[in-house]
Amino acid sequence: MTALITHPENLNEVHDFLIVGLGNPGKEYAHNRHNIGFIVLNQFANQNNQTFSRLEHQAFVLKIKAADANLILAKPQTYMNLSGQSVAPLFRYYKLPLSHLLVVYDDIDLPFGTIRLRPNGSSGGHKGIQSIIERLGTQEFPRLRIGIGRPPGRKEAADYVLEDFSPHEKEQLPFITDRAIQAILDFIQYGLVEAMNRHNAPLSTGNNL
Repeated sequence: MTALITHPENLNEVHDFLIVGLGNPGKEYAHNRHNIGFIVLNQFANQNNQTFSRLEHQAFVLKIKAADANLILAKPQTYMNLSGQSVAPLFRYYKLPLSHLLVVYDDIDLPFGTIRLRPNGSSGGHKGIQSIIERLGTQEFPRLRIGIGRPPGRKEAADYVLEDFSPHEKEQLPFITDRAIQAILDFIQYGLVEAMNRHNAPLSTGNNL
């Protein structure tokens, strides 16, 4: 799938949406379950032969046009638990409404491969989201949760999320990231409610996840 992206003629023009993918910087974390937010935004960029090279407010950013809107894609480089130290300054710098901030992150309470858009809410124990809530002073911002499943047996969640995806899971990641990118595009083009209607349905067995 190719995202509907063109390059803005003037990158200093008003930007409409800030799309943040959460993760940890560094090669050792690149394929961790906790880094699905980075993985989605990297795929978004790769589909259109773009890379993240600009650093703003402790985040790598990429400015593009998608679905007739100006976007800032951002990957905070603060490490997951301090994500708010990057996201809050970025958000305030671009003077966007909260409804135009979308945070993409992993969720162990959703089955692997499930995606869920939600308008607001608590962190659910996710430390990256908790940091953003604390720094913004509100939990009233949209998110895109991507299921990574519960840790097996008695494995601690903190250890599980910092493990690489299994070989089987890695095979499914392109399908999952494509769905996540389409959910982002629908959020931008049609609004949160319509995007939720399109993407929050349970996975069908035909998806072979």
